[in-house]
Amino acid sequence: MNQMDANAQQLARLEQARASLAASVARWAGPDQDPWSGPIPGLKLFQRTAPSEPISCMYDPSVTLIVRGRKRVLLGEDTFLYDAGELLITSVDLPAIGEIIEADPARPFLSLSMRLDQRVMTELIVEGKLRPPRSEPTGRGMTVGQATLPLFQAFQRLLDLLDAPEEIDVLAPLIQREILYRLMVSEQGTRLWQIASLGSQGQRIARAIDWLKAHATEPLRVDELAASVQMSTSTFHHHFRALTAMSPLQFQKWLRLHDARRLMLTEHLDAATAAFRVGYESPSQFGREYHRLFGAPPLRDIASLRRAPAAVHATAPAMSEP
Repeated sequence: MNQMDANAQQLARLEQARASLAASVARWAGPDQDPWSGPIPGLKLFQRTAPSEPISCMYDPSVTLIVRGRKRVLLGEDTFLYDAGELLITSVDLPAIGEIIEADPARPFLSLSMRLDQRVMTELIVEGKLRPPRSEPTGRGMTVGQATLPLFQAFQRLLDLLDAPEEIDVLAPLIQREILYRLMVSEQGTRLWQIASLGSQGQRIARAIDWLKAHATEPLRVDELAASVQMSTSTFHHHFRALTAMSPLQFQKWLRLHDARRLMLTEHLDAATAAFRVGYESPSQFGREYHRLFGAPPLRDIASLRRAPAAVHATAPAMSEP
């Protein structure tokens, strides 16, 4: 067999694996519903029969694999386009804007997402004696890459467990561990090493992000937050912006505004009350910043969301969208 025939055979096997995985996702994920979360921890499946509007949401540390369709994600000024057979790796919690740009009822958009486990990745580095990738400056905490046949096969075996629920507790963690290993030794593994290596700058920023999420309503003193993760203020600012495409204050603002939106929508709070609840002292400042992020003042935005139920699912800041 010559090289051309071998390449053609490999592409055929990749396409067969992708088609099989697409069938499995379509079987379990209902069309145009919330991401389907079944009995396998950290796994979500998603199906959409039409392109979506841009949706602002929090991308969890995760790997998302598209098996049909195409999607665009905006992180700051960076644009990530990925389609069938490609994956998006998000190494830390990142506020971003996602938009499905290719889907129709005959060929719906299909994807699956698995949350990253930092503890397991650190264990793999130590136990597997993995060698770090070549040193690179801190980059965005998001990247796109091509899924390999072993990754397709591992994800397929993970979804196959849905037909054998009695085996999930034992086998799912092993398959998820294999998936993490294959990601860490891939060309995109640098992003995962940034947060999995003990004491790395990326891991320290991840700890700071966890603090911001847990204390979003409290006053933010950046120098104290930097010191708490053993970084100078200038180094902290540099690496935080490199990973997230925003400053710590902008990150906190994003969290507050999305939480206020959720409170107005689900608890029917007025704008002033929601603003104070999430940490704003000035309702007028809250109104200006809300309009800037969501494109409309609070009252009009919430009224619009209530008229369009499908958009309601995009308002919670803890949500990640496959």
